[in-house]
Amino acid sequence: MRRILPPLLLAAALVLPAAPAAAQSEPFRIVNGAPLPATALHAVRSGRPDWGGNLLNRGPLASGGQFSLRPAEGAGCRFDIRLVLQDGEEIVRRNHDICVERTVAMGPAPRPAQPRPGASVAGAGLPGAKPPPLAPVAPGAAPAPAPGTPPGARPNPQARASTGTGFVVGPDLVMTNQHVIEGCTRLFVRTSDNRTLTVPQAPVADARRDLALLRVPGNPGPTLAFRSNAVRRGESVVTYGFPLSGLLSSGPTLTTGEVSALAGLGDNQTQFQISAPVQQGNSGGPLLDRQGNVVGVVVSKLNAQRIAARTGDIPQNVNFAVKGTEAVDFLRRNGVQPVMRESPSGERGAAEVGEQAHPSTVFIRCER
Repeated sequence: MRRILPPLLLAAALVLPAAPAAAQSEPFRIVNGAPLPATALHAVRSGRPDWGGNLLNRGPLASGGQFSLRPAEGAGCRFDIRLVLQDGEEIVRRNHDICVERTVAMGPAPRPAQPRPGASVAGAGLPGAKPPPLAPVAPGAAPAPAPGTPPGARPNPQARASTGTGFVVGPDLVMTNQHVIEGCTRLFVRTSDNRTLTVPQAPVADARRDLALLRVPGNPGPTLAFRSNAVRRGESVVTYGFPLSGLLSSGPTLTTGEVSALAGLGDNQTQFQISAPVQQGNSGGPLLDRQGNVVGVVVSKLNAQRIAARTGDIPQNVNFAVKGTEAVDFLRRNGVQPVMRESPSGERGAAEVGEQAHPSTVFIRCER
């Protein structure tokens, strides 16, 4: 006996939408609804822990401009989308269903209303309010002065400045040495794709370890992983950074060497002694093993002239790096979970390691 559906159920059955499999692979559009150009755009499958690469590799996306992209097969309908504006402001849309809405308008969030005169309000979230710190500072840490850089500012070529190196340890987070950012009134980061980003709030610093953590809106690069297994004396290492800016190449420099000792100057247990050449400007850069994982943070070189004056002998290739385990502990104490990776035995070529480090290593300019 054939079953006859009631009219209402029959109508509902006829209008059921088809499965969105075809729509998943069709292009969708992202519109910059902000008044400023965007310097970075990211669109990844919802739930992915990182933002992937910058899709605007051919230049900024103008205000009102559109960007079309076709999802990879099997990516699904749900996407997280991030637009970074020229002044560093971020516009983020989470869990957007592209199969339902194929045009995604990315506009700035509405600003809070100004309080009426005499009203008592909390300062957080108001225009011009001081941004909150990155995280509580670890015991014994000394936070650096707030740079106070206004959005959209650019370096002042007439300012008294020093330079250093940093590397990306999380989304919009850069690690360097505390002495690189000490006393700065303004801080700038130049990325591997030659973008200049500002550091809009005070870094978190640990003077004892000589480490600092900078929040750098605008996607400074992909995150480097820290090595999870122990480092041995004699292992090959690679440094990557920007030594002697203005004298040597304006681009990054790669050097190689070994871990000479598992302690630093004066038996400092927070540092390695390394033979890889280090110059002024290398400070804060990554020390990498031959698998491309971070094992330390380059910090200093031995003062050869002072040692020669004291001993009559000139030391060769005696340099130091903060141990990766110290850097990992510093990050965790400040609410950042670093990416950890075990390095198997064997070595990759130094050139390969440099290519891996390049997009994650940044040039830092400190103006006083």
